[in-house]
Amino acid sequence: MTALEFDYSVRKMSDKLKAFALSLTSSNEDANDLMQETYYRALNYRDKYESETNLKAWLYTIMRNIFINNYRRKSKFREIQDAQMYAMNTASQNQSISTTSSITAKEIQKLVDKLDEDLRICFTLHYEGYKYKEIAEQLDIPIGTVKSRIHTSRKILSTQVNALYA
Repeated sequence: MTALEFDYSVRKMSDKLKAFALSLTSSNEDANDLMQETYYRALNYRDKYESETNLKAWLYTIMRNIFINNYRRKSKFREIQDAQMYAMNTASQNQSISTTSSITAKEIQKLVDKLDEDLRICFTLHYEGYKYKEIAEQLDIPIGTVKSRIHTSRKILSTQVNALYA
């Protein structure tokens, strides 16, 4: 399938993709964002599509995976915000907070910034919600290397945080 044929086939499915995006997001604006990201990934990974397979199913899978990954990122972000709000509310109610619970996001970010670039990039992408496989593809490195770098980053950060309050 040529690039033009592929592009035409993908565009032909826009109504069905829009309906599916709306069913996932329940918001017209979010559905448009989801469609745009789906089109981008479909065109970007066109070489991975096998012409004898079902294009509609392939596109739906891309869209569903993008939606799930975005949902996970948002959930993780909300958890962090909730934890910060809890810590702030607890601090204002109880002035005798232990030093181990008073580490701030800025202090953690400073520690992350001090990591070697390879470790920092892998750790940050994983923290943002990317899966090991996505990180490996994006950085063009083996998945085992990604896992090792994230594990090493966690160990280093844990040691540094413990040293701050020892």
